[in-house]
Amino acid sequence: MNEPLAERIRPKTLEDYISQQHLVGKNGTLTQHIKRGIIPSLIFWGPPGIGKTTLANIIAQESNRPFYTLSAISSGVKDVRDVIAKAKQSGGLFTTKNPILFIDEIHRFSKSQQDSLLAAVEKGWVTLIGATTENPSFEVIPALLSRCQVYILNSFDKNDLEKLLHRALKEDRIISAKNITLKETDALIRVSGGDARKLLNIFELVVNSENEPIEITNELVLSKIQKNIVRYDKTGEQHYDIISAFIKSIRGSDPNAAVYWLARMIEGGEDAKFIARRLLILASEDIGNANPTALILANNTFQAVNTIGFPESRIILSQCAIYLANSPKSNASYEAIGNAQKLVKETGDLSVPLHLRNAPTKLMKELDYGKDYKYAHSYEGNFAEQEFLPDEIKNTKLYEPGSNTRENQFRELLKKRWKGKYNY
Repeated sequence: MNEPLAERIRPKTLEDYISQQHLVGKNGTLTQHIKRGIIPSLIFWGPPGIGKTTLANIIAQESNRPFYTLSAISSGVKDVRDVIAKAKQSGGLFTTKNPILFIDEIHRFSKSQQDSLLAAVEKGWVTLIGATTENPSFEVIPALLSRCQVYILNSFDKNDLEKLLHRALKEDRIISAKNITLKETDALIRVSGGDARKLLNIFELVVNSENEPIEITNELVLSKIQKNIVRYDKTGEQHYDIISAFIKSIRGSDPNAAVYWLARMIEGGEDAKFIARRLLILASEDIGNANPTALILANNTFQAVNTIGFPESRIILSQCAIYLANSPKSNASYEAIGNAQKLVKETGDLSVPLHLRNAPTKLMKELDYGKDYKYAHSYEGNFAEQEFLPDEIKNTKLYEPGSNTRENQFRELLKKRWKGKYNY
């Protein structure tokens, strides 16, 4: 009787499944797989509460396959082997419909646990469906990843979430029996962060705390949520909100706020590698050449926390976060590659100028490959002015140095070398 609303209205068929039309729509990839009866091993990657588990259940049901499930939080290698043994007995090599083994939060499996899945997947004893909120490129071993197709599931948009609320009002046996008016949905949708499970949990919490008739307004929702603040959830909305606050505090050069948000993540049990990976990205995106040592320290931090783990990693993460917060900031490299990629998309595959081409054969030399190229080390100061861009975009400036001590030095050097060509 205590089954939550999100479980009570969990969809049972693809037709009932909301969102992810690129996968489950009429012409969606998974729809076609199910129609053909050929289900490959899959990794579902996306934020929490978007229906990864539900979709795995639907695939098993609509393809009429035995379904086994494990949670990476509570299962070990023995559990994996036991389930594989059961799966082999229920299908395996003796039927074209291999049992489906669903592993929730597969990124939490150790290397040895993931290794234990390889033979079963490779020999077709099971069809693996893994669910992860983390980038599988980092968290799933290459041997297993190469045997799976990775599908990205997107957060629910506003229309999807409103459909869920109206489905609950109409179809749920408990909610539909109440006198409820859904006047406003903005607050429900905002605090859910695209997480359908969280949306329905909050909706049910608000409904259960009020006497009928119930009018759902933004004010009512926010007042109830403020009274029921939950602890940091590393698989929920706060996982994304707090890492955002952490990064923005460092970008904003506030070491005090940075270590506060770092402590929130550590106390909440956040993965040290996840935090270190974000610091590594920030060191290049937000600091860059204003202080190149930041990237070195961030990379060393990433390597160190992989080796040491908690609780000692908290000290290394703190040192790195404080150093990055106190570093001069520049997003010039980030902007430069963005400008360059935009230009490439606009101009297409422009030809490499002849003087920059390699000429390993006699024919290439006869075609003037490499002709008139100036070898920089043969000139004073190891520099010789020449054009390095295709003719169609010559003199295009893509890199604008940031306003900081080191990049101001870059600017002066570029002015001296290029004599106004790029207008530095």
